[in-house]
Amino acid sequence: MRDEIRAFVIEQLTDMNYDIDDIDDDTTLGPSGVDLESLALADLSVRVEDRYGLKFADDESEKLALMTVGEFTTMIADRVAASADGNS
Repeated sequence: MRDEIRAFVIEQLTDMNYDIDDIDDDTTLGPSGVDLESLALADLSVRVEDRYGLKFADDESEKLALMTVGEFTTMIADRVAASADGNS
């Protein structure tokens, strides 16, 4: 599941016209990494929410900007798994 989510995130970054050539799991989403600004981070969050049926809290955006791509995809995978467990 994590690999699928990572592929989806990279695909969305490409769609949003970000250069993904040097992105790996240790690349931060915010400054000195992918360099997503708050509006782009919100866009990515909405795309993830729509695809995986999740909701991010409004106050999570600063935390998300500090995450690496690996941390972000792991967090999403964990939330998807928890959601699936809760719906069983």
